[in-house]
Amino acid sequence: MITVTDSAADKLGGVMDQKGLKESHALRVFVKGGGCGGMQYGMTFDEPREGDEVYEQHGLRVIVDPTSLFYIDGASIDYVDNLMGGGFHIDNPNAVSSCGCGSSFRTSKSHDGEEMPESCSHH
Repeated sequence: MITVTDSAADKLGGVMDQKGLKESHALRVFVKGGGCGGMQYGMTFDEPREGDEVYEQHGLRVIVDPTSLFYIDGASIDYVDNLMGGGFHIDNPNAVSSCGCGSSFRTSKSHDGEEMPESCSHH
């Protein structure tokens, strides 16, 4: 399950209201290959598809495909607004390392069970 904090749900709900998507769409959280850590987080507004996990928290629907859920199950999404600017932060307990960009990470095992490489470096 993915947890969304009150502040993240408020911010995302406001954006969805502005775009007229609140009733028809949900927040899709996903993982894709790439980045300095090997995998990157992604978020978009989308409609649920067959096989997706669907959660509702703080009036916001969240959808995750099964492959992405393997890598981010138990993660939480927060919105932080500070002097350096606002932004979404994903805290993923499955990540064994992350890079300075904050959107790239590495887990200890890949989806097919093979060990992932140890390095997390920028090229």
